[in-house]
Amino acid sequence: MKDESKNFVLFAVIAALILFGWPLIQNRFFPTANPPATKVVDGKSRAVPNPAADPTADSPAALRDRATVLAASPRVRIDTPALKGSINLKGARIDDLVLTRYNETVAKNSPPIRLFSPAGAPDAYFAAFGWRDQGLSPPAADALWTTSAPVLTPTQPVTLTAANAQGQRFAIQIAIDNDYLFTVKQTVANAGRGAVPVSAYGLVNRIGVSKDPDSWTIHTGPMSVNNGAAHYNPNFKDVDAAPQSFTTTGGWLGFTDKYWLAALVPDQTRAFDGQFRAGANKAYQADFTSAAQLLPPGRQLTQTAKLFAGAKEVKLLDRYTDTGAVVKLDYAIDWGWFRLVEKPIFYYLDWLFRLIGNFGVAIIILTLTIRLLVFPVAQRQFASMAAMRALQPKMKAIQERYKDDKQRQQQEIMALYKAEKVNPLAGCLPTLIQIPIFYALYKALMLTIEMRHQPFALWIKDLSAPDPATILNAFGYLPFTVPHMLAIGVFPVLLGISMFFQFRLNPAPMDDTQKQVFAILPWVLMFVMAPFAVGLQIYWITTNCISIAQQKFLYSRHPQLKEAAAK
Repeated sequence: MKDESKNFVLFAVIAALILFGWPLIQNRFFPTANPPATKVVDGKSRAVPNPAADPTADSPAALRDRATVLAASPRVRIDTPALKGSINLKGARIDDLVLTRYNETVAKNSPPIRLFSPAGAPDAYFAAFGWRDQGLSPPAADALWTTSAPVLTPTQPVTLTAANAQGQRFAIQIAIDNDYLFTVKQTVANAGRGAVPVSAYGLVNRIGVSKDPDSWTIHTGPMSVNNGAAHYNPNFKDVDAAPQSFTTTGGWLGFTDKYWLAALVPDQTRAFDGQFRAGANKAYQADFTSAAQLLPPGRQLTQTAKLFAGAKEVKLLDRYTDTGAVVKLDYAIDWGWFRLVEKPIFYYLDWLFRLIGNFGVAIIILTLTIRLLVFPVAQRQFASMAAMRALQPKMKAIQERYKDDKQRQQQEIMALYKAEKVNPLAGCLPTLIQIPIFYALYKALMLTIEMRHQPFALWIKDLSAPDPATILNAFGYLPFTVPHMLAIGVFPVLLGISMFFQFRLNPAPMDDTQKQVFAILPWVLMFVMAPFAVGLQIYWITTNCISIAQQKFLYSRHPQLKEAAAK
């Protein structure tokens, strides 16, 4: 009885550590899925608002309504297949952008994602281009520019012009493609009497930090590519402490959220100084400055930069990178250490989705494909596990015979393994293979916008979010909110059930404490996995079902193993 009490206490401690310690590890290293796209009310799935999707929504620091601010100055309208918005002629700022391909929620009437918002509105976020005021006297920050056209489209660039009293004329030509890349040509024409130094700059300014959490696996905040490498630092706290600067030729800098990016791309052939700095009212700025060039009288100088402002679509970022438009723009997605595994998995999954039309079904087929590839290894694993199961009566006899001599007991068990040609570690190999695949799928579901708001079936409207149908409040019929740790949906329960049956087919551990731990582990993991994306749960459930089928197949081909285990 004393040993049983010790085992029970040990088991309780292990279960408590998993249940209560896991959230601390999870928040730091494995942030959970997106906020639920729906909630179940009265048994029906309904879309919920997602203020975090709009960087300027519902801020108590609002100075004026956004519509009022937008109407207060003359503007050039932006109209492309991917973007709508406007350019502020007062200060020549790109400060009004919405992404027409993406909505805040899954509701049919949901507004599009807003990326940029003007200064004076809640949580302003904008880009601007100009020249340093060091011997040049460029237009002031609030100067009113004139425009060559009322609308910016992919087929119609616009040119903003202004002049100073010293004889210099300034022009900013802005062009845009069908997606999210602006090309900005800054020209100074010197009609004055003397040479002037010309040093162009660009900036992206935002109020407040990213609404998406910055974690070990997903970086949000300041980011740059400089001196040939991608840098997922500093973070906002580092910038609060002191300005962060670098000098490089080629590269870019800006602010990245989970799905959105605003990045400045200076002239890739010239050296520039990049900097992140913090300002008043929780403002953060990424900016670049090119080295000054002396412009003689009667000449003009043009410097070209780019601005990416939009969604981090994998294929689009890869295309901009592969064509040389922006160096290493594909690194805006923080794939991490398993990049070589994650990107092929994403591309295959995306191809399946476009072929089938359902991401959930695509995940199931991906799982089947992976298990088919590792089938020979898995069969060896199951054969080893079955052999271990068959050896259990002999192992139990050895333990009973040498229960007072642990060293002799281990020697006899090892001799038994050798005589029966069984490797107790052989069953671990397929599990080790599955770990990077599972992590790669986790990253793909968490990082890629292509899986955002993708439905599966019935109440599952977003595979990148947790299951919203929580069982403990009767799927929304009972009028109370389930605590986060107990918010168990249908899919986590299916995961626990599938894991329970899978564990029952495995050889039972000889140690009583291990037996207790393995008996409860499926249900503990059910709680652990509940906050993760439904897409991950579908992958794991499918994997468990395939494993069960494979083991059943193995026993059908080798009935002697099952008979030996029964004896």
